[in-house]
Amino acid sequence: MHKKDIFEKLREGETIFPGDPEAYKMREASFNTKKILVQMNNSTDLDEVRTLLSQITDSEIDKSVEVFTPLYINYGKHTKIGKNVFINFDCIFLDLGGITIEDNVLIAPKVSLLSEGHSLEPENRHALIPKPIHIKKNAWIGAGATILQGVTIGKNAVVASGAVVSKDVPDNTVVAGIPAKIIKSV
Repeated sequence: MHKKDIFEKLREGETIFPGDPEAYKMREASFNTKKILVQMNNSTDLDEVRTLLSQITDSEIDKSVEVFTPLYINYGKHTKIGKNVFINFDCIFLDLGGITIEDNVLIAPKVSLLSEGHSLEPENRHALIPKPIHIKKNAWIGAGATILQGVTIGKNAVVASGAVVSKDVPDNTVVAGIPAKIIKSV
């Protein structure tokens, strides 16, 4: 019988409790990612940035993808990036729960994609609760927006600058505020 490792558990949405015997593997993986991030974030060559991001995500980053560094990722291997994606400066991706960015997505500066959270219950506060983030085709995430765990941003949707998104955003809508609410259709 196959025993799931901690990364399979995370990808499948299982809560990881502090006493998990494989918890150390998350820290080790983060520091391995950080070694590549340092090199990537100091590169001035877009091809090198894509090559290094491919190493971090363990997937091919298409030539049409543009990333303005710095970009901060805690793991990387649970991030999937489509074609013709633009990621601006100072973004943060916590991807242990999974992040999928489809084609033609625009991500403005200082956007945080946080696929991990913690329990409200004080006795379980240190448990890690992963839930995937999915950003569908042609979405635009405005500067300083935060997308929380388990959220899907619909096709052609716009998340206004500074919004905190805790619930799914339907296709062809604009959301704004804290918490983000639909303000109009596009």
